[in-house]
This record gives sequence, structure tokens and C-alpha cells, in this order.
Amino acid sequence: MPLSRLGLPSGRPLDLIQVRMSSAYAGQLEGYPCKFLNDMRVRAVRAEAEGISPTTPVHLVEPSRRYPDQPAGPFGPVEVLPAVACVGTFRSTPLAPDLDPALHRSALTVAWLQPDPRVPSGEDADPSLLGLAWEELAQDYEL
Repeated sequence: MPLSRLGLPSGRPLDLIQVRMSSAYAGQLEGYPCKFLNDMRVRAVRAEAEGISPTTPVHLVEPSRRYPDQPAGPFGPVEVLPAVACVGTFRSTPLAPDLDPALHRSALTVAWLQPDPRVPSGEDADPSLLGLAWEELAQDYEL
């Protein structure tokens, strides 16, 4: 049973079968959020996704970045990512129309950042998740 179901605008349903969440700035002891640190964090979230599902394609949704009106430090301007880093595995019906849906599925592991620690669900999910180009990114597999 999936944790949640998302519906893409194309009508394709996506089942979220696994999700990991962590603080975007967990472990940052010193400094301030800036482009350098944020780029490292985004790469780490993608690497985590690749490690979770080594046989499933991985897609990174580029996170939004805010630039609050604060003085720049030695590493440049303050740049803030959404608070929660997520890695989720999604499954759906097969991509290839000739595959039997009882024996095949399509899958994609997605890394993204979101503002709060809630499981994306339905049409209330982040627009970047609802805008996934599933047919281009996912891959079929046999059950």
C-alpha cells in the first residue's frame, strides 16, 4: 500500500512508496546558509537518492532559493533553501503500452526540498512534483 498518491496533470497516478526526510541544514554548526553550502547540500541529497535506489533512475528537482535582506558574509549573500530535504521513490503503471500492468510498473526516485515535513499527497503536492516529466524520466521494471 502506498504512503500517498499524486495525480499528474496527464492523469497518470503516482504512488509514493518510500520517503526519507531530513532537515536541510542538519549538522551545520557554523556559518550561514549561502550558495556554496547550499550547492553541497543539494548534491548530498541527490547522492542519497542515488544510494537508496541504485537500479532506479534518479531525478533532482532544483530547489527554490530565497535571498533575505541580510548583509552578505565572507561566502557571499545569504541564500536559504526550503527547510526539509526529501528523497522519495514513486511507482506508476508501465510506460510501454505493450507491457502487462499486472506484471510491470514504472519507477523513479526523486530528490526535492520542501518547506515543511509533510508527505506530499494528491493535488496539494509541491507543483514541482506534480510537474514531473514521468514518461521521460521513469523506467519500466518487471515485478
